Parts: sequence; structure tokens; C-alpha cells
Amino acid sequence: MGKAKQAVDYFVVDAFTDSPFKGNPAAVCLLEEERDEAWLQSLAAEFNDNASHTLFTNGFVDSDTIEFETLSGILTAKRVPAAAAAASSPLSDGEAKDSFLIELNFPTVPTTEFNYAATAVDDDIATISKALRGVSIVDMRRTTTAEDLFLVLPSGEAVLGLEPNFGEIVKCPGRGIIVSGAAPSGSGFDFYSRFFCPKYGINEDPVCGSAHCALAPYWSKKLGKSDFLAYAASPRSGVLNIHLDEVNERVMLRGKAVTVMQGSVLV
Repeated sequence: MGKAKQAVDYFVVDAFTDSPFKGNPAAVCLLEEERDEAWLQSLAAEFNDNASHTLFTNGFVDSDTIEFETLSGILTAKRVPAAAAAASSPLSDGEAKDSFLIELNFPTVPTTEFNYAATAVDDDIATISKALRGVSIVDMRRTTTAEDLFLVLPSGEAVLGLEPNFGEIVKCPGRGIIVSGAAPSGSGFDFYSRFFCPKYGINEDPVCGSAHCALAPYWSKKLGKSDFLAYAASPRSGVLNIHLDEVNERVMLRGKAVTVMQGSVLV
């Protein structure tokens, strides 16, 4: 007879939101022993990446900081009192004073001007225009890491109302497309953004962390500030409290999270 399977707890967490079914859906599975890479990849296909909200709220760690090993290196997640970030994200009415945000610490992602002198650029611009269905673009850049297109639209409303043509986005240069625009006056936000990456099977990332590592330095120069409240304007939507450490070239992405599902995986 085969070995009896053991039930291991898992949690599904929506990150960068305080409402279920919004933000970035992620999962955490509390394994008691290591598993091989193939098994982990299969489990990831069923769920998503690790989230720290469950570990903090359920007391699985006794520190305010958790480190995860990722393919890109060590990712540090830190519990930050919400009051400490109140300057850029005030506590909402009735919110507990001891509530917290989860802070992820990333390197900044530089951007550079799109090379208009290149021979193929006219064709690229035509493709980009089709991909965005002719929406006006006020600034066109690209990231220096993944070479994502970095496009600034006339307003946050234009970002929110954009209906991209994913078939044309696949033909565009680079990995994916970041679009952003200044937030409407009175919205409480500094800028809106969205990220499209159909080449990698993700038509739209609900809340893209790496995109905000490029957005923070850009909007810091435009707005003359280093703390932002950003709105991810995807259909699921999300809210990020951001601090740019320009000296050390780091971006702190902070957000709330809510556990929406709990169950067991048989291992």
C-alpha cells in the first residue's frame, strides 16, 4: 500500500488590497518538509507565489521581517505599522491603530528614452498605437532590465479607460507594456498604472511590483516627492503605498492584504 497522504494547510491571500477578490491573488502553503522542484512547480501551477500576510497574522513567525528565497535572490517582507505610513496613506475611518502594512523591498528599475532614431521605430510606434487603440501618449520610455515599454498617458482616466489590443501587444518590442498617468485631482492617489504582458501568458497583471519599481523613480522626478499612493487600475485593482529611497536605489512597496481562502493540500 502507498504511504498515506498528509493534509498540509494552505491560504489564498489577496495582496495590495483590504477587500476580497481584489489586488494580487497569491497563495502560501505551509510545508513541513522540503519537496522537489517538479512538485513545487506543479503546486505553483495550482496556486501562485508565496504571500507573507498569513505568516504574520497567524503568528507563524515571531519577527517583523521574513525572508524568501526566490529566483531573483532574497526577497524581504516586513511588517510596518499602518500609522508609520499615514503621511502618504492615512488610516481610514474606523481602522485599527495597530493595523499593519506589508512592505517589500526592491531595487529601483531605471528607464531610458525610447530610441526614436532607430530604423524600426516608426514601425514600432505604429504597432504600439494599434495595441493601445490609438490613445495619446505623452512620454515613451523603456525599462533597462526587462525592456518593458513604459508609456505615459495624458491622465489617470485614460489609463483606467484603456481597452488594449492584446494581439497587437504581442507584436510590440520588449517584454510587456507599462502604462501610467497622473491621478485625477481629489482621488487621493498620485498616479494610476497598468501592466500588460501577454507574451508571457499574462494579459494584465492585477498589481505588478516590478512595474512600480520603475514608476516610483519616474514620478518622483515629475512630482518632486518620494512617497506615493498609487492605484493599480486593473479590473481587480490594487493600492500601493510606496517609498523611494533614491540614495540607496531601493523602492519599498507597502500594501494591505486579506486572506480569502483556507484549505488543505494532500502531500
